[in-house]
Amino acid sequence: MKITGYRIVPTVLDWGRRIGDVNGVMPGNESASSILLLETDTDLVGVAVGSGSMIDAVFPAVEGEDPRSVTGLYDRMLAWTFKAGHAGAVFGAIGAIDLAMWDLKAKAAGEPLWRLLGARDRTVPGYASGLDAGLDDDQLHALYRNFAEAGFTAAKLKGGRNLADDLRRLAVVRDALGVDHPVLALDANESWNPKQAVRYVAALEESVDLAWIEEPVRRWDAAGLSAVSRQIRAAVATGENLTGLDQYLPLINGRAVDLVQAGGGWGITHFLRVATLAHGHSLPVSPVGFFGHLAPAAAAVPNHSLAEVQGFTLPAGISADWQVDGGMIILGTTPGNGLSFD
Repeated sequence: MKITGYRIVPTVLDWGRRIGDVNGVMPGNESASSILLLETDTDLVGVAVGSGSMIDAVFPAVEGEDPRSVTGLYDRMLAWTFKAGHAGAVFGAIGAIDLAMWDLKAKAAGEPLWRLLGARDRTVPGYASGLDAGLDDDQLHALYRNFAEAGFTAAKLKGGRNLADDLRRLAVVRDALGVDHPVLALDANESWNPKQAVRYVAALEESVDLAWIEEPVRRWDAAGLSAVSRQIRAAVATGENLTGLDQYLPLINGRAVDLVQAGGGWGITHFLRVATLAHGHSLPVSPVGFFGHLAPAAAAVPNHSLAEVQGFTLPAGISADWQVDGGMIILGTTPGNGLSFD
């Protein structure tokens, strides 16, 4: 099998709500998305939802290659872009191609991706994440009530701007989940400095048992993240925006991260390597973003904690062989990653 070409199909994801965080809120309910179709000299096509930009800069590294050599080709893509740098959109392009190649590898083997990766169980525990900074209290309650009806007892709230608002909104989410001891987390999206973070979280913890605080300070601030971790009860979670193991090492070596995260758009190979690094330091790992990408890999690693589930809708043109129920992502048995394109 050889990779012969690709197509990028622009599409949209209708969230059914305005999404946002401390840095801003989307003006409407839809956000732009892209579908990557990786073509081969067979009738198999690799499907991924991800970055549509910069694919042309990375594609020559895999053109004419066998996609079943996906981990070797992942390193080839990194090497191909090394001089100019592979962060940002380039890393997203590498991740999208990687996701499509894993889909092809599993399809060629006639196996669902989770089984190809060695998972024994196709259920992946998740947490509800509403990207909810733009919602009022009634909308917030309705959203997390929907998550609760799908069995979720863990939730992550966007916050970090106003302590009183966050305390009230955390109470709304707790009430919506309707269980005695929900898992609650707050995502500050890198909006504080270390002293602000410690004071803010300490004040929250007087009333709320937070499981983790996500990105309390800038992603690269190992000393700051470590200081926050030492001075609060909640775990410090970070990593979704890191683009390479070299960026994780200062955080892990500096005891600056308690829950290691990896972005869904960065690919299966990246996630597996991050999970192995975290496991070697007795740390849990958690995928962030579009849960359909990394759930098969999450099922296959021993230190997976919870996967972020941001909703139940998919980009237009995409259908999926999985279900969300009982607070779990229940992966299907169709060969490949479970995504199909209409």
